[in-house]
Amino acid sequence: MVDVIANEEMAKAWDGHEGEHWTEFADRYDAAGADFWQRFLAADLIAANDQVLDIGCGTGQSTRDAARAAASGSALGVDLSAQMLDGARARAMAAGVSNIAFEQADAQVHPFAAGSYDIAISRFGAMFFADRAAAFANIARALRPGGRLALLAWRGFADNSWLVEIRDSLAAGRDLPTPPLGLPGPFGLADREPASAMLAAAGFVDVVFTEVNETMRFGRDAEDAWSFVRHMGIVKGLSAELDDATRTSAQDTLRSLLAARETSGGVEFAGSAWLITASRT
Repeated sequence: MVDVIANEEMAKAWDGHEGEHWTEFADRYDAAGADFWQRFLAADLIAANDQVLDIGCGTGQSTRDAARAAASGSALGVDLSAQMLDGARARAMAAGVSNIAFEQADAQVHPFAAGSYDIAISRFGAMFFADRAAAFANIARALRPGGRLALLAWRGFADNSWLVEIRDSLAAGRDLPTPPLGLPGPFGLADREPASAMLAAAGFVDVVFTEVNETMRFGRDAEDAWSFVRHMGIVKGLSAELDDATRTSAQDTLRSLLAARETSGGVEFAGSAWLITASRT
C-alpha cells in the first residue's frame, strides 16, 4: 500500500483511466519516445555501482535500463499507479533483471531514507508534481551529498509539433487555448529559468538544461498509428465535447494528418525535450 498521497488529482488519473491506457499500450509509448530515451542513456549518467531512484517509472522500462547500467548497484522505481507497477514488476521478471524493485509512492512526500541514493532519474515523470518545490526538496534529501539528478521533461507546447499538429487537427473550428507552462502536467518543467531557480532552492547546484530534439514515432503506418493515437489522452480529451458528426470529421482530419506524416520509418513527428542535470549540495 502507498503510505501518503499528496498529489491526489494525478493519483486519481494515473491509478485510473490514464494508468489503464498506459499499461495497455506500454510498448507503444516506449517505442514512441524511444529516441529521447536513447539520448538519455547515451549521456552515460548512471555508474555501475549506483543506487538509482526512478521517479514516475510507469511500467518500468526506464528502471530496467537503469538497473542494467547500475549492474553492481540497484534501481528502485516509484510511481503513483499500482496497475502500472504491476506491469513493471512482471516485465522486470520476464527480462531477468534482478537488482530492481518497485514501490507505489508519491515522491513528493514519501519518506525515502535520507542520503540513500546516488542518482535520481525520471523519464517524463517529474513534471506532474502538485508542489514541485516540496517534491524536489524531498528528492534532494533522498540523495547522498553530491548525488545527481537527471530528468527528461518536455519543452513547451509550441516546441513539440506532434502535440501542436494533433491538437490543431482536432480543433474543429474551436479556438483552443495553449497549455500553460509551469503547472502540474506535461509542461511543468518546460520554462527553464523558473524551473532552474526552483531546483536551486530545493538544494541542487550545477543545474543544466540541454535541449534534446528527436523524433516521435506512433506506428508503422497511418492505420497502425491510428489504432494507438485514437486512445491517447490528448485525442480523447479534445474529442469528448464534440457532437458525433463533428467528432467523426475531426478524427478523419487526424487520420489524414497521420497519413501525411507516414515515412519509411513509420509515422513521424518532431518533438523537443530538456535533459535536466544537477547535483545535490
